Amino acid sequence: MKLIVGLGNPGRLYIDSRHNIGFAVVKLLAKIYKISLKKEKGSLALSGKVKISGQNVILAMPLTFMNLSGIAIASLLKKYKIDLPRSSLKSQVDSKEGRGLGNLLVVCDDLDLEFGRLKLRPSGSSGGQRGLKSIIDSVGSQRFARLRIGIGRPSASEDTGASEYVLSAFNRKEKDRVRQIIEKAGECCQAWVREGVTETMNIFNARSKRNE
Repeated sequence: MKLIVGLGNPGRLYIDSRHNIGFAVVKLLAKIYKISLKKEKGSLALSGKVKISGQNVILAMPLTFMNLSGIAIASLLKKYKIDLPRSSLKSQVDSKEGRGLGNLLVVCDDLDLEFGRLKLRPSGSSGGQRGLKSIIDSVGSQRFARLRIGIGRPSASEDTGASEYVLSAFNRKEKDRVRQIIEKAGECCQAWVREGVTETMNIFNARSKRNE
C-alpha cells in the first residue's frame, strides 16, 4: 500500500491559495481515477483508495490545517499499516523493494522554488515548509518522498509577507499556467508509484528545470 498526501488548508477560504496546490494535485488524481475523497469516522483526512499501475494507493488531504499535517498523516500510516524505511539510504536504493524509497509521497508548495518548478526528493529536512516539519515531527522520520511545487516569492515591489503570500490566490498571469503545473505534478505522482523515486526524479526534476 502506498500513500499520496497533498498538503493544504481545509475550507472554502483557502481553496485557490498557493498553499493549497498539494490539495489540487490530489483532487486531480481523484478525478482521473473517478473516486470521491471522503472523511471516515475517526479520520483526520479526506481519503480514498485507487489502483495506479496495479498498485493500491491511498489519496489523502489532511483536515488538520497545514501546520498540523503530521497528526493526520501519522494516523493514516497507522490505519493502513504503512511503514517508512528505517535502513540507510544506500540500502534502500540498492534493495529490490527500495525502488520507491518507502510508501509515502507528500505533495506541497515551496516558496524557495521558481514558480512552476517541480522538485522530487526521496528524503530530507523540511526546508522551512511547516507542513513537512509537522510530518517529520509526528512520524519521527525524514525518510519519505516529497514533491515540492514552486510557487515563487512575492516580488520586491509587493508589500507582502511570506505568510500572507502563501495564503493568497495565484494572479491572473500565473493562473494560465497553474492547471498545466498541477497536471504535470499529477503525472509525477503516478510515475512515483510506477517507477519509484529515483527514476521519477531523473525524468521530472530534469524536465521541470528545462522548462523554467
